[in-house]
Amino acid sequence: MKRLAIYVYALGLLGIFLSSCQKILDKEPSDFVQPENYYNSENDLNFALAGVYDPLGSEYLYASGLWFQFGDCTDESFYPNSSNSFSAPMFYQYDYTNPFVGGLWQECYKGIERANLLLEHIDKPAMDERKRQAIAGEALFLRAYYHFLLVSNFGAVPLKMASTTNVSSVDIPATPAKEVYEQLLQDMREAETKVLKATEIGNASHVSQTTVQGILARVCLYMAGYPLKDETKYGEALEWAKKVVESGEHRLLESYDTGLTNSAYSQIFINHAQDKYDIGECLWEADFNMNEGNSAYAEGGRLGTYQISCVNVDTGYASGGIRTTIKLYNLYGEGDLRRDWAITPFTFESTQTTAVRVPQPANNIINRESGKWRRYFEPNSFIKQQYRTGQNFPILRYADVLLMLAEAENEVNGPTAIAYEAINQVRRRGYGLPVQAYSELADAAPGLAQSDFRQLIMDERARELCFEALRKPDLIRWGTFTDVLSATAEEIMTSNASTTNKSRWVLGYNTAISSPRYLLLPIPALEINVNKAIKQNPGW
Repeated sequence: MKRLAIYVYALGLLGIFLSSCQKILDKEPSDFVQPENYYNSENDLNFALAGVYDPLGSEYLYASGLWFQFGDCTDESFYPNSSNSFSAPMFYQYDYTNPFVGGLWQECYKGIERANLLLEHIDKPAMDERKRQAIAGEALFLRAYYHFLLVSNFGAVPLKMASTTNVSSVDIPATPAKEVYEQLLQDMREAETKVLKATEIGNASHVSQTTVQGILARVCLYMAGYPLKDETKYGEALEWAKKVVESGEHRLLESYDTGLTNSAYSQIFINHAQDKYDIGECLWEADFNMNEGNSAYAEGGRLGTYQISCVNVDTGYASGGIRTTIKLYNLYGEGDLRRDWAITPFTFESTQTTAVRVPQPANNIINRESGKWRRYFEPNSFIKQQYRTGQNFPILRYADVLLMLAEAENEVNGPTAIAYEAINQVRRRGYGLPVQAYSELADAAPGLAQSDFRQLIMDERARELCFEALRKPDLIRWGTFTDVLSATAEEIMTSNASTTNKSRWVLGYNTAISSPRYLLLPIPALEINVNKAIKQNPGW
């Protein structure tokens, strides 16, 4: 990681008393730091806070799991399985023993345990009170966010509001999903009053006030949709999204910004490759670092390694494991600059010593590769491992906030001028146009009915946010998951791909639509085997 790296690295040297692993030990380990002997200074609190953030960079969260393993196989993308000989989440071949299922669960509870320990000792050191409250706010928010990842993926889960004091007390029943959501909302609302503003923090690694507001809008939209269907939450989502916009702390990166040589949309992701923060555009990022000058703290994710396939050293290795659908390609209108960035119009000739671009044939749409994050923009000074990069993952972007505002406004008040302006700003930027000025080319058709505007939002979220770990949960909360995946499977089978490829690519879709159990992940084996008070999710 970058700004948090030194703290996370130091945590390893201190001995991980912050871990949530429940192991039965017959003696105290010599390198174990007792909580009562820690949290004695502001520096100690910052070390501990870095430990709370650290699971975000896990292989099972934003290094890979949430956006690749569990994010592939939607109407945006699929995994080009070359055989039917192995199982993996990206084509719905998994059960409760899968390491990514267990890893997501374990890493979230690790973050929750660390947050609880920090909050329980937050008042211990003498320090500036404003800084103390900011640390408390970030820990509160992160505890809530880890619970959000759990409840949105697993449904009812144990609500953990205090640190573990007895490792033998492992029989913890699941809390109903609605209660988990209500508690995490309470935590986030409190955190919003404590954390610092984005412009004061100066980077997207730490949670800011507008980060909390934007994620609160997301949480409320999830609660308004399936399975809770609490439509009163649309109004709260609208208020939180408006707060982000009205803060004046964020804006869409535009093509005429000083020094911008690429399209504004592509520059967002080039910045990730080049280790640059843009807090106006990106509110919150999972932070990684592969900078040669800071190699002692190297921590890489896989962003960029599953995009444009290439084996050349100068471009950085990538496997092309995320392929596009015909639907996503056709969603983009003529002149929309996002299409040929998100979906690469070329391949690399991998037999060359120096990579050579080969244009994709016009009739080859399905099976084109995702190109959002491109390794050839990484500076040569960066460490280029085969399956690791320092590219940050954008957990929350300002464009997402605008689209959430438009969605919530449409559900509460219909397709008003407020809803149109929010979605049109995103669309104008996609066409490389000034975001504040009317555009006949980019602006959505006026006078749409509420249902048609709703569909416009669904499509616009795919155009803008594809491959960013949001599509599957969007489809689930909209109640369209099964129908959309069925249509995508039919699209694949009627494409011009070979019969063999089609039968492989459609495998995950046919599995996902075969049972409603795939709307939730199974409670992992590591929990079922230890926790006798928890029940497995239906169908698993």
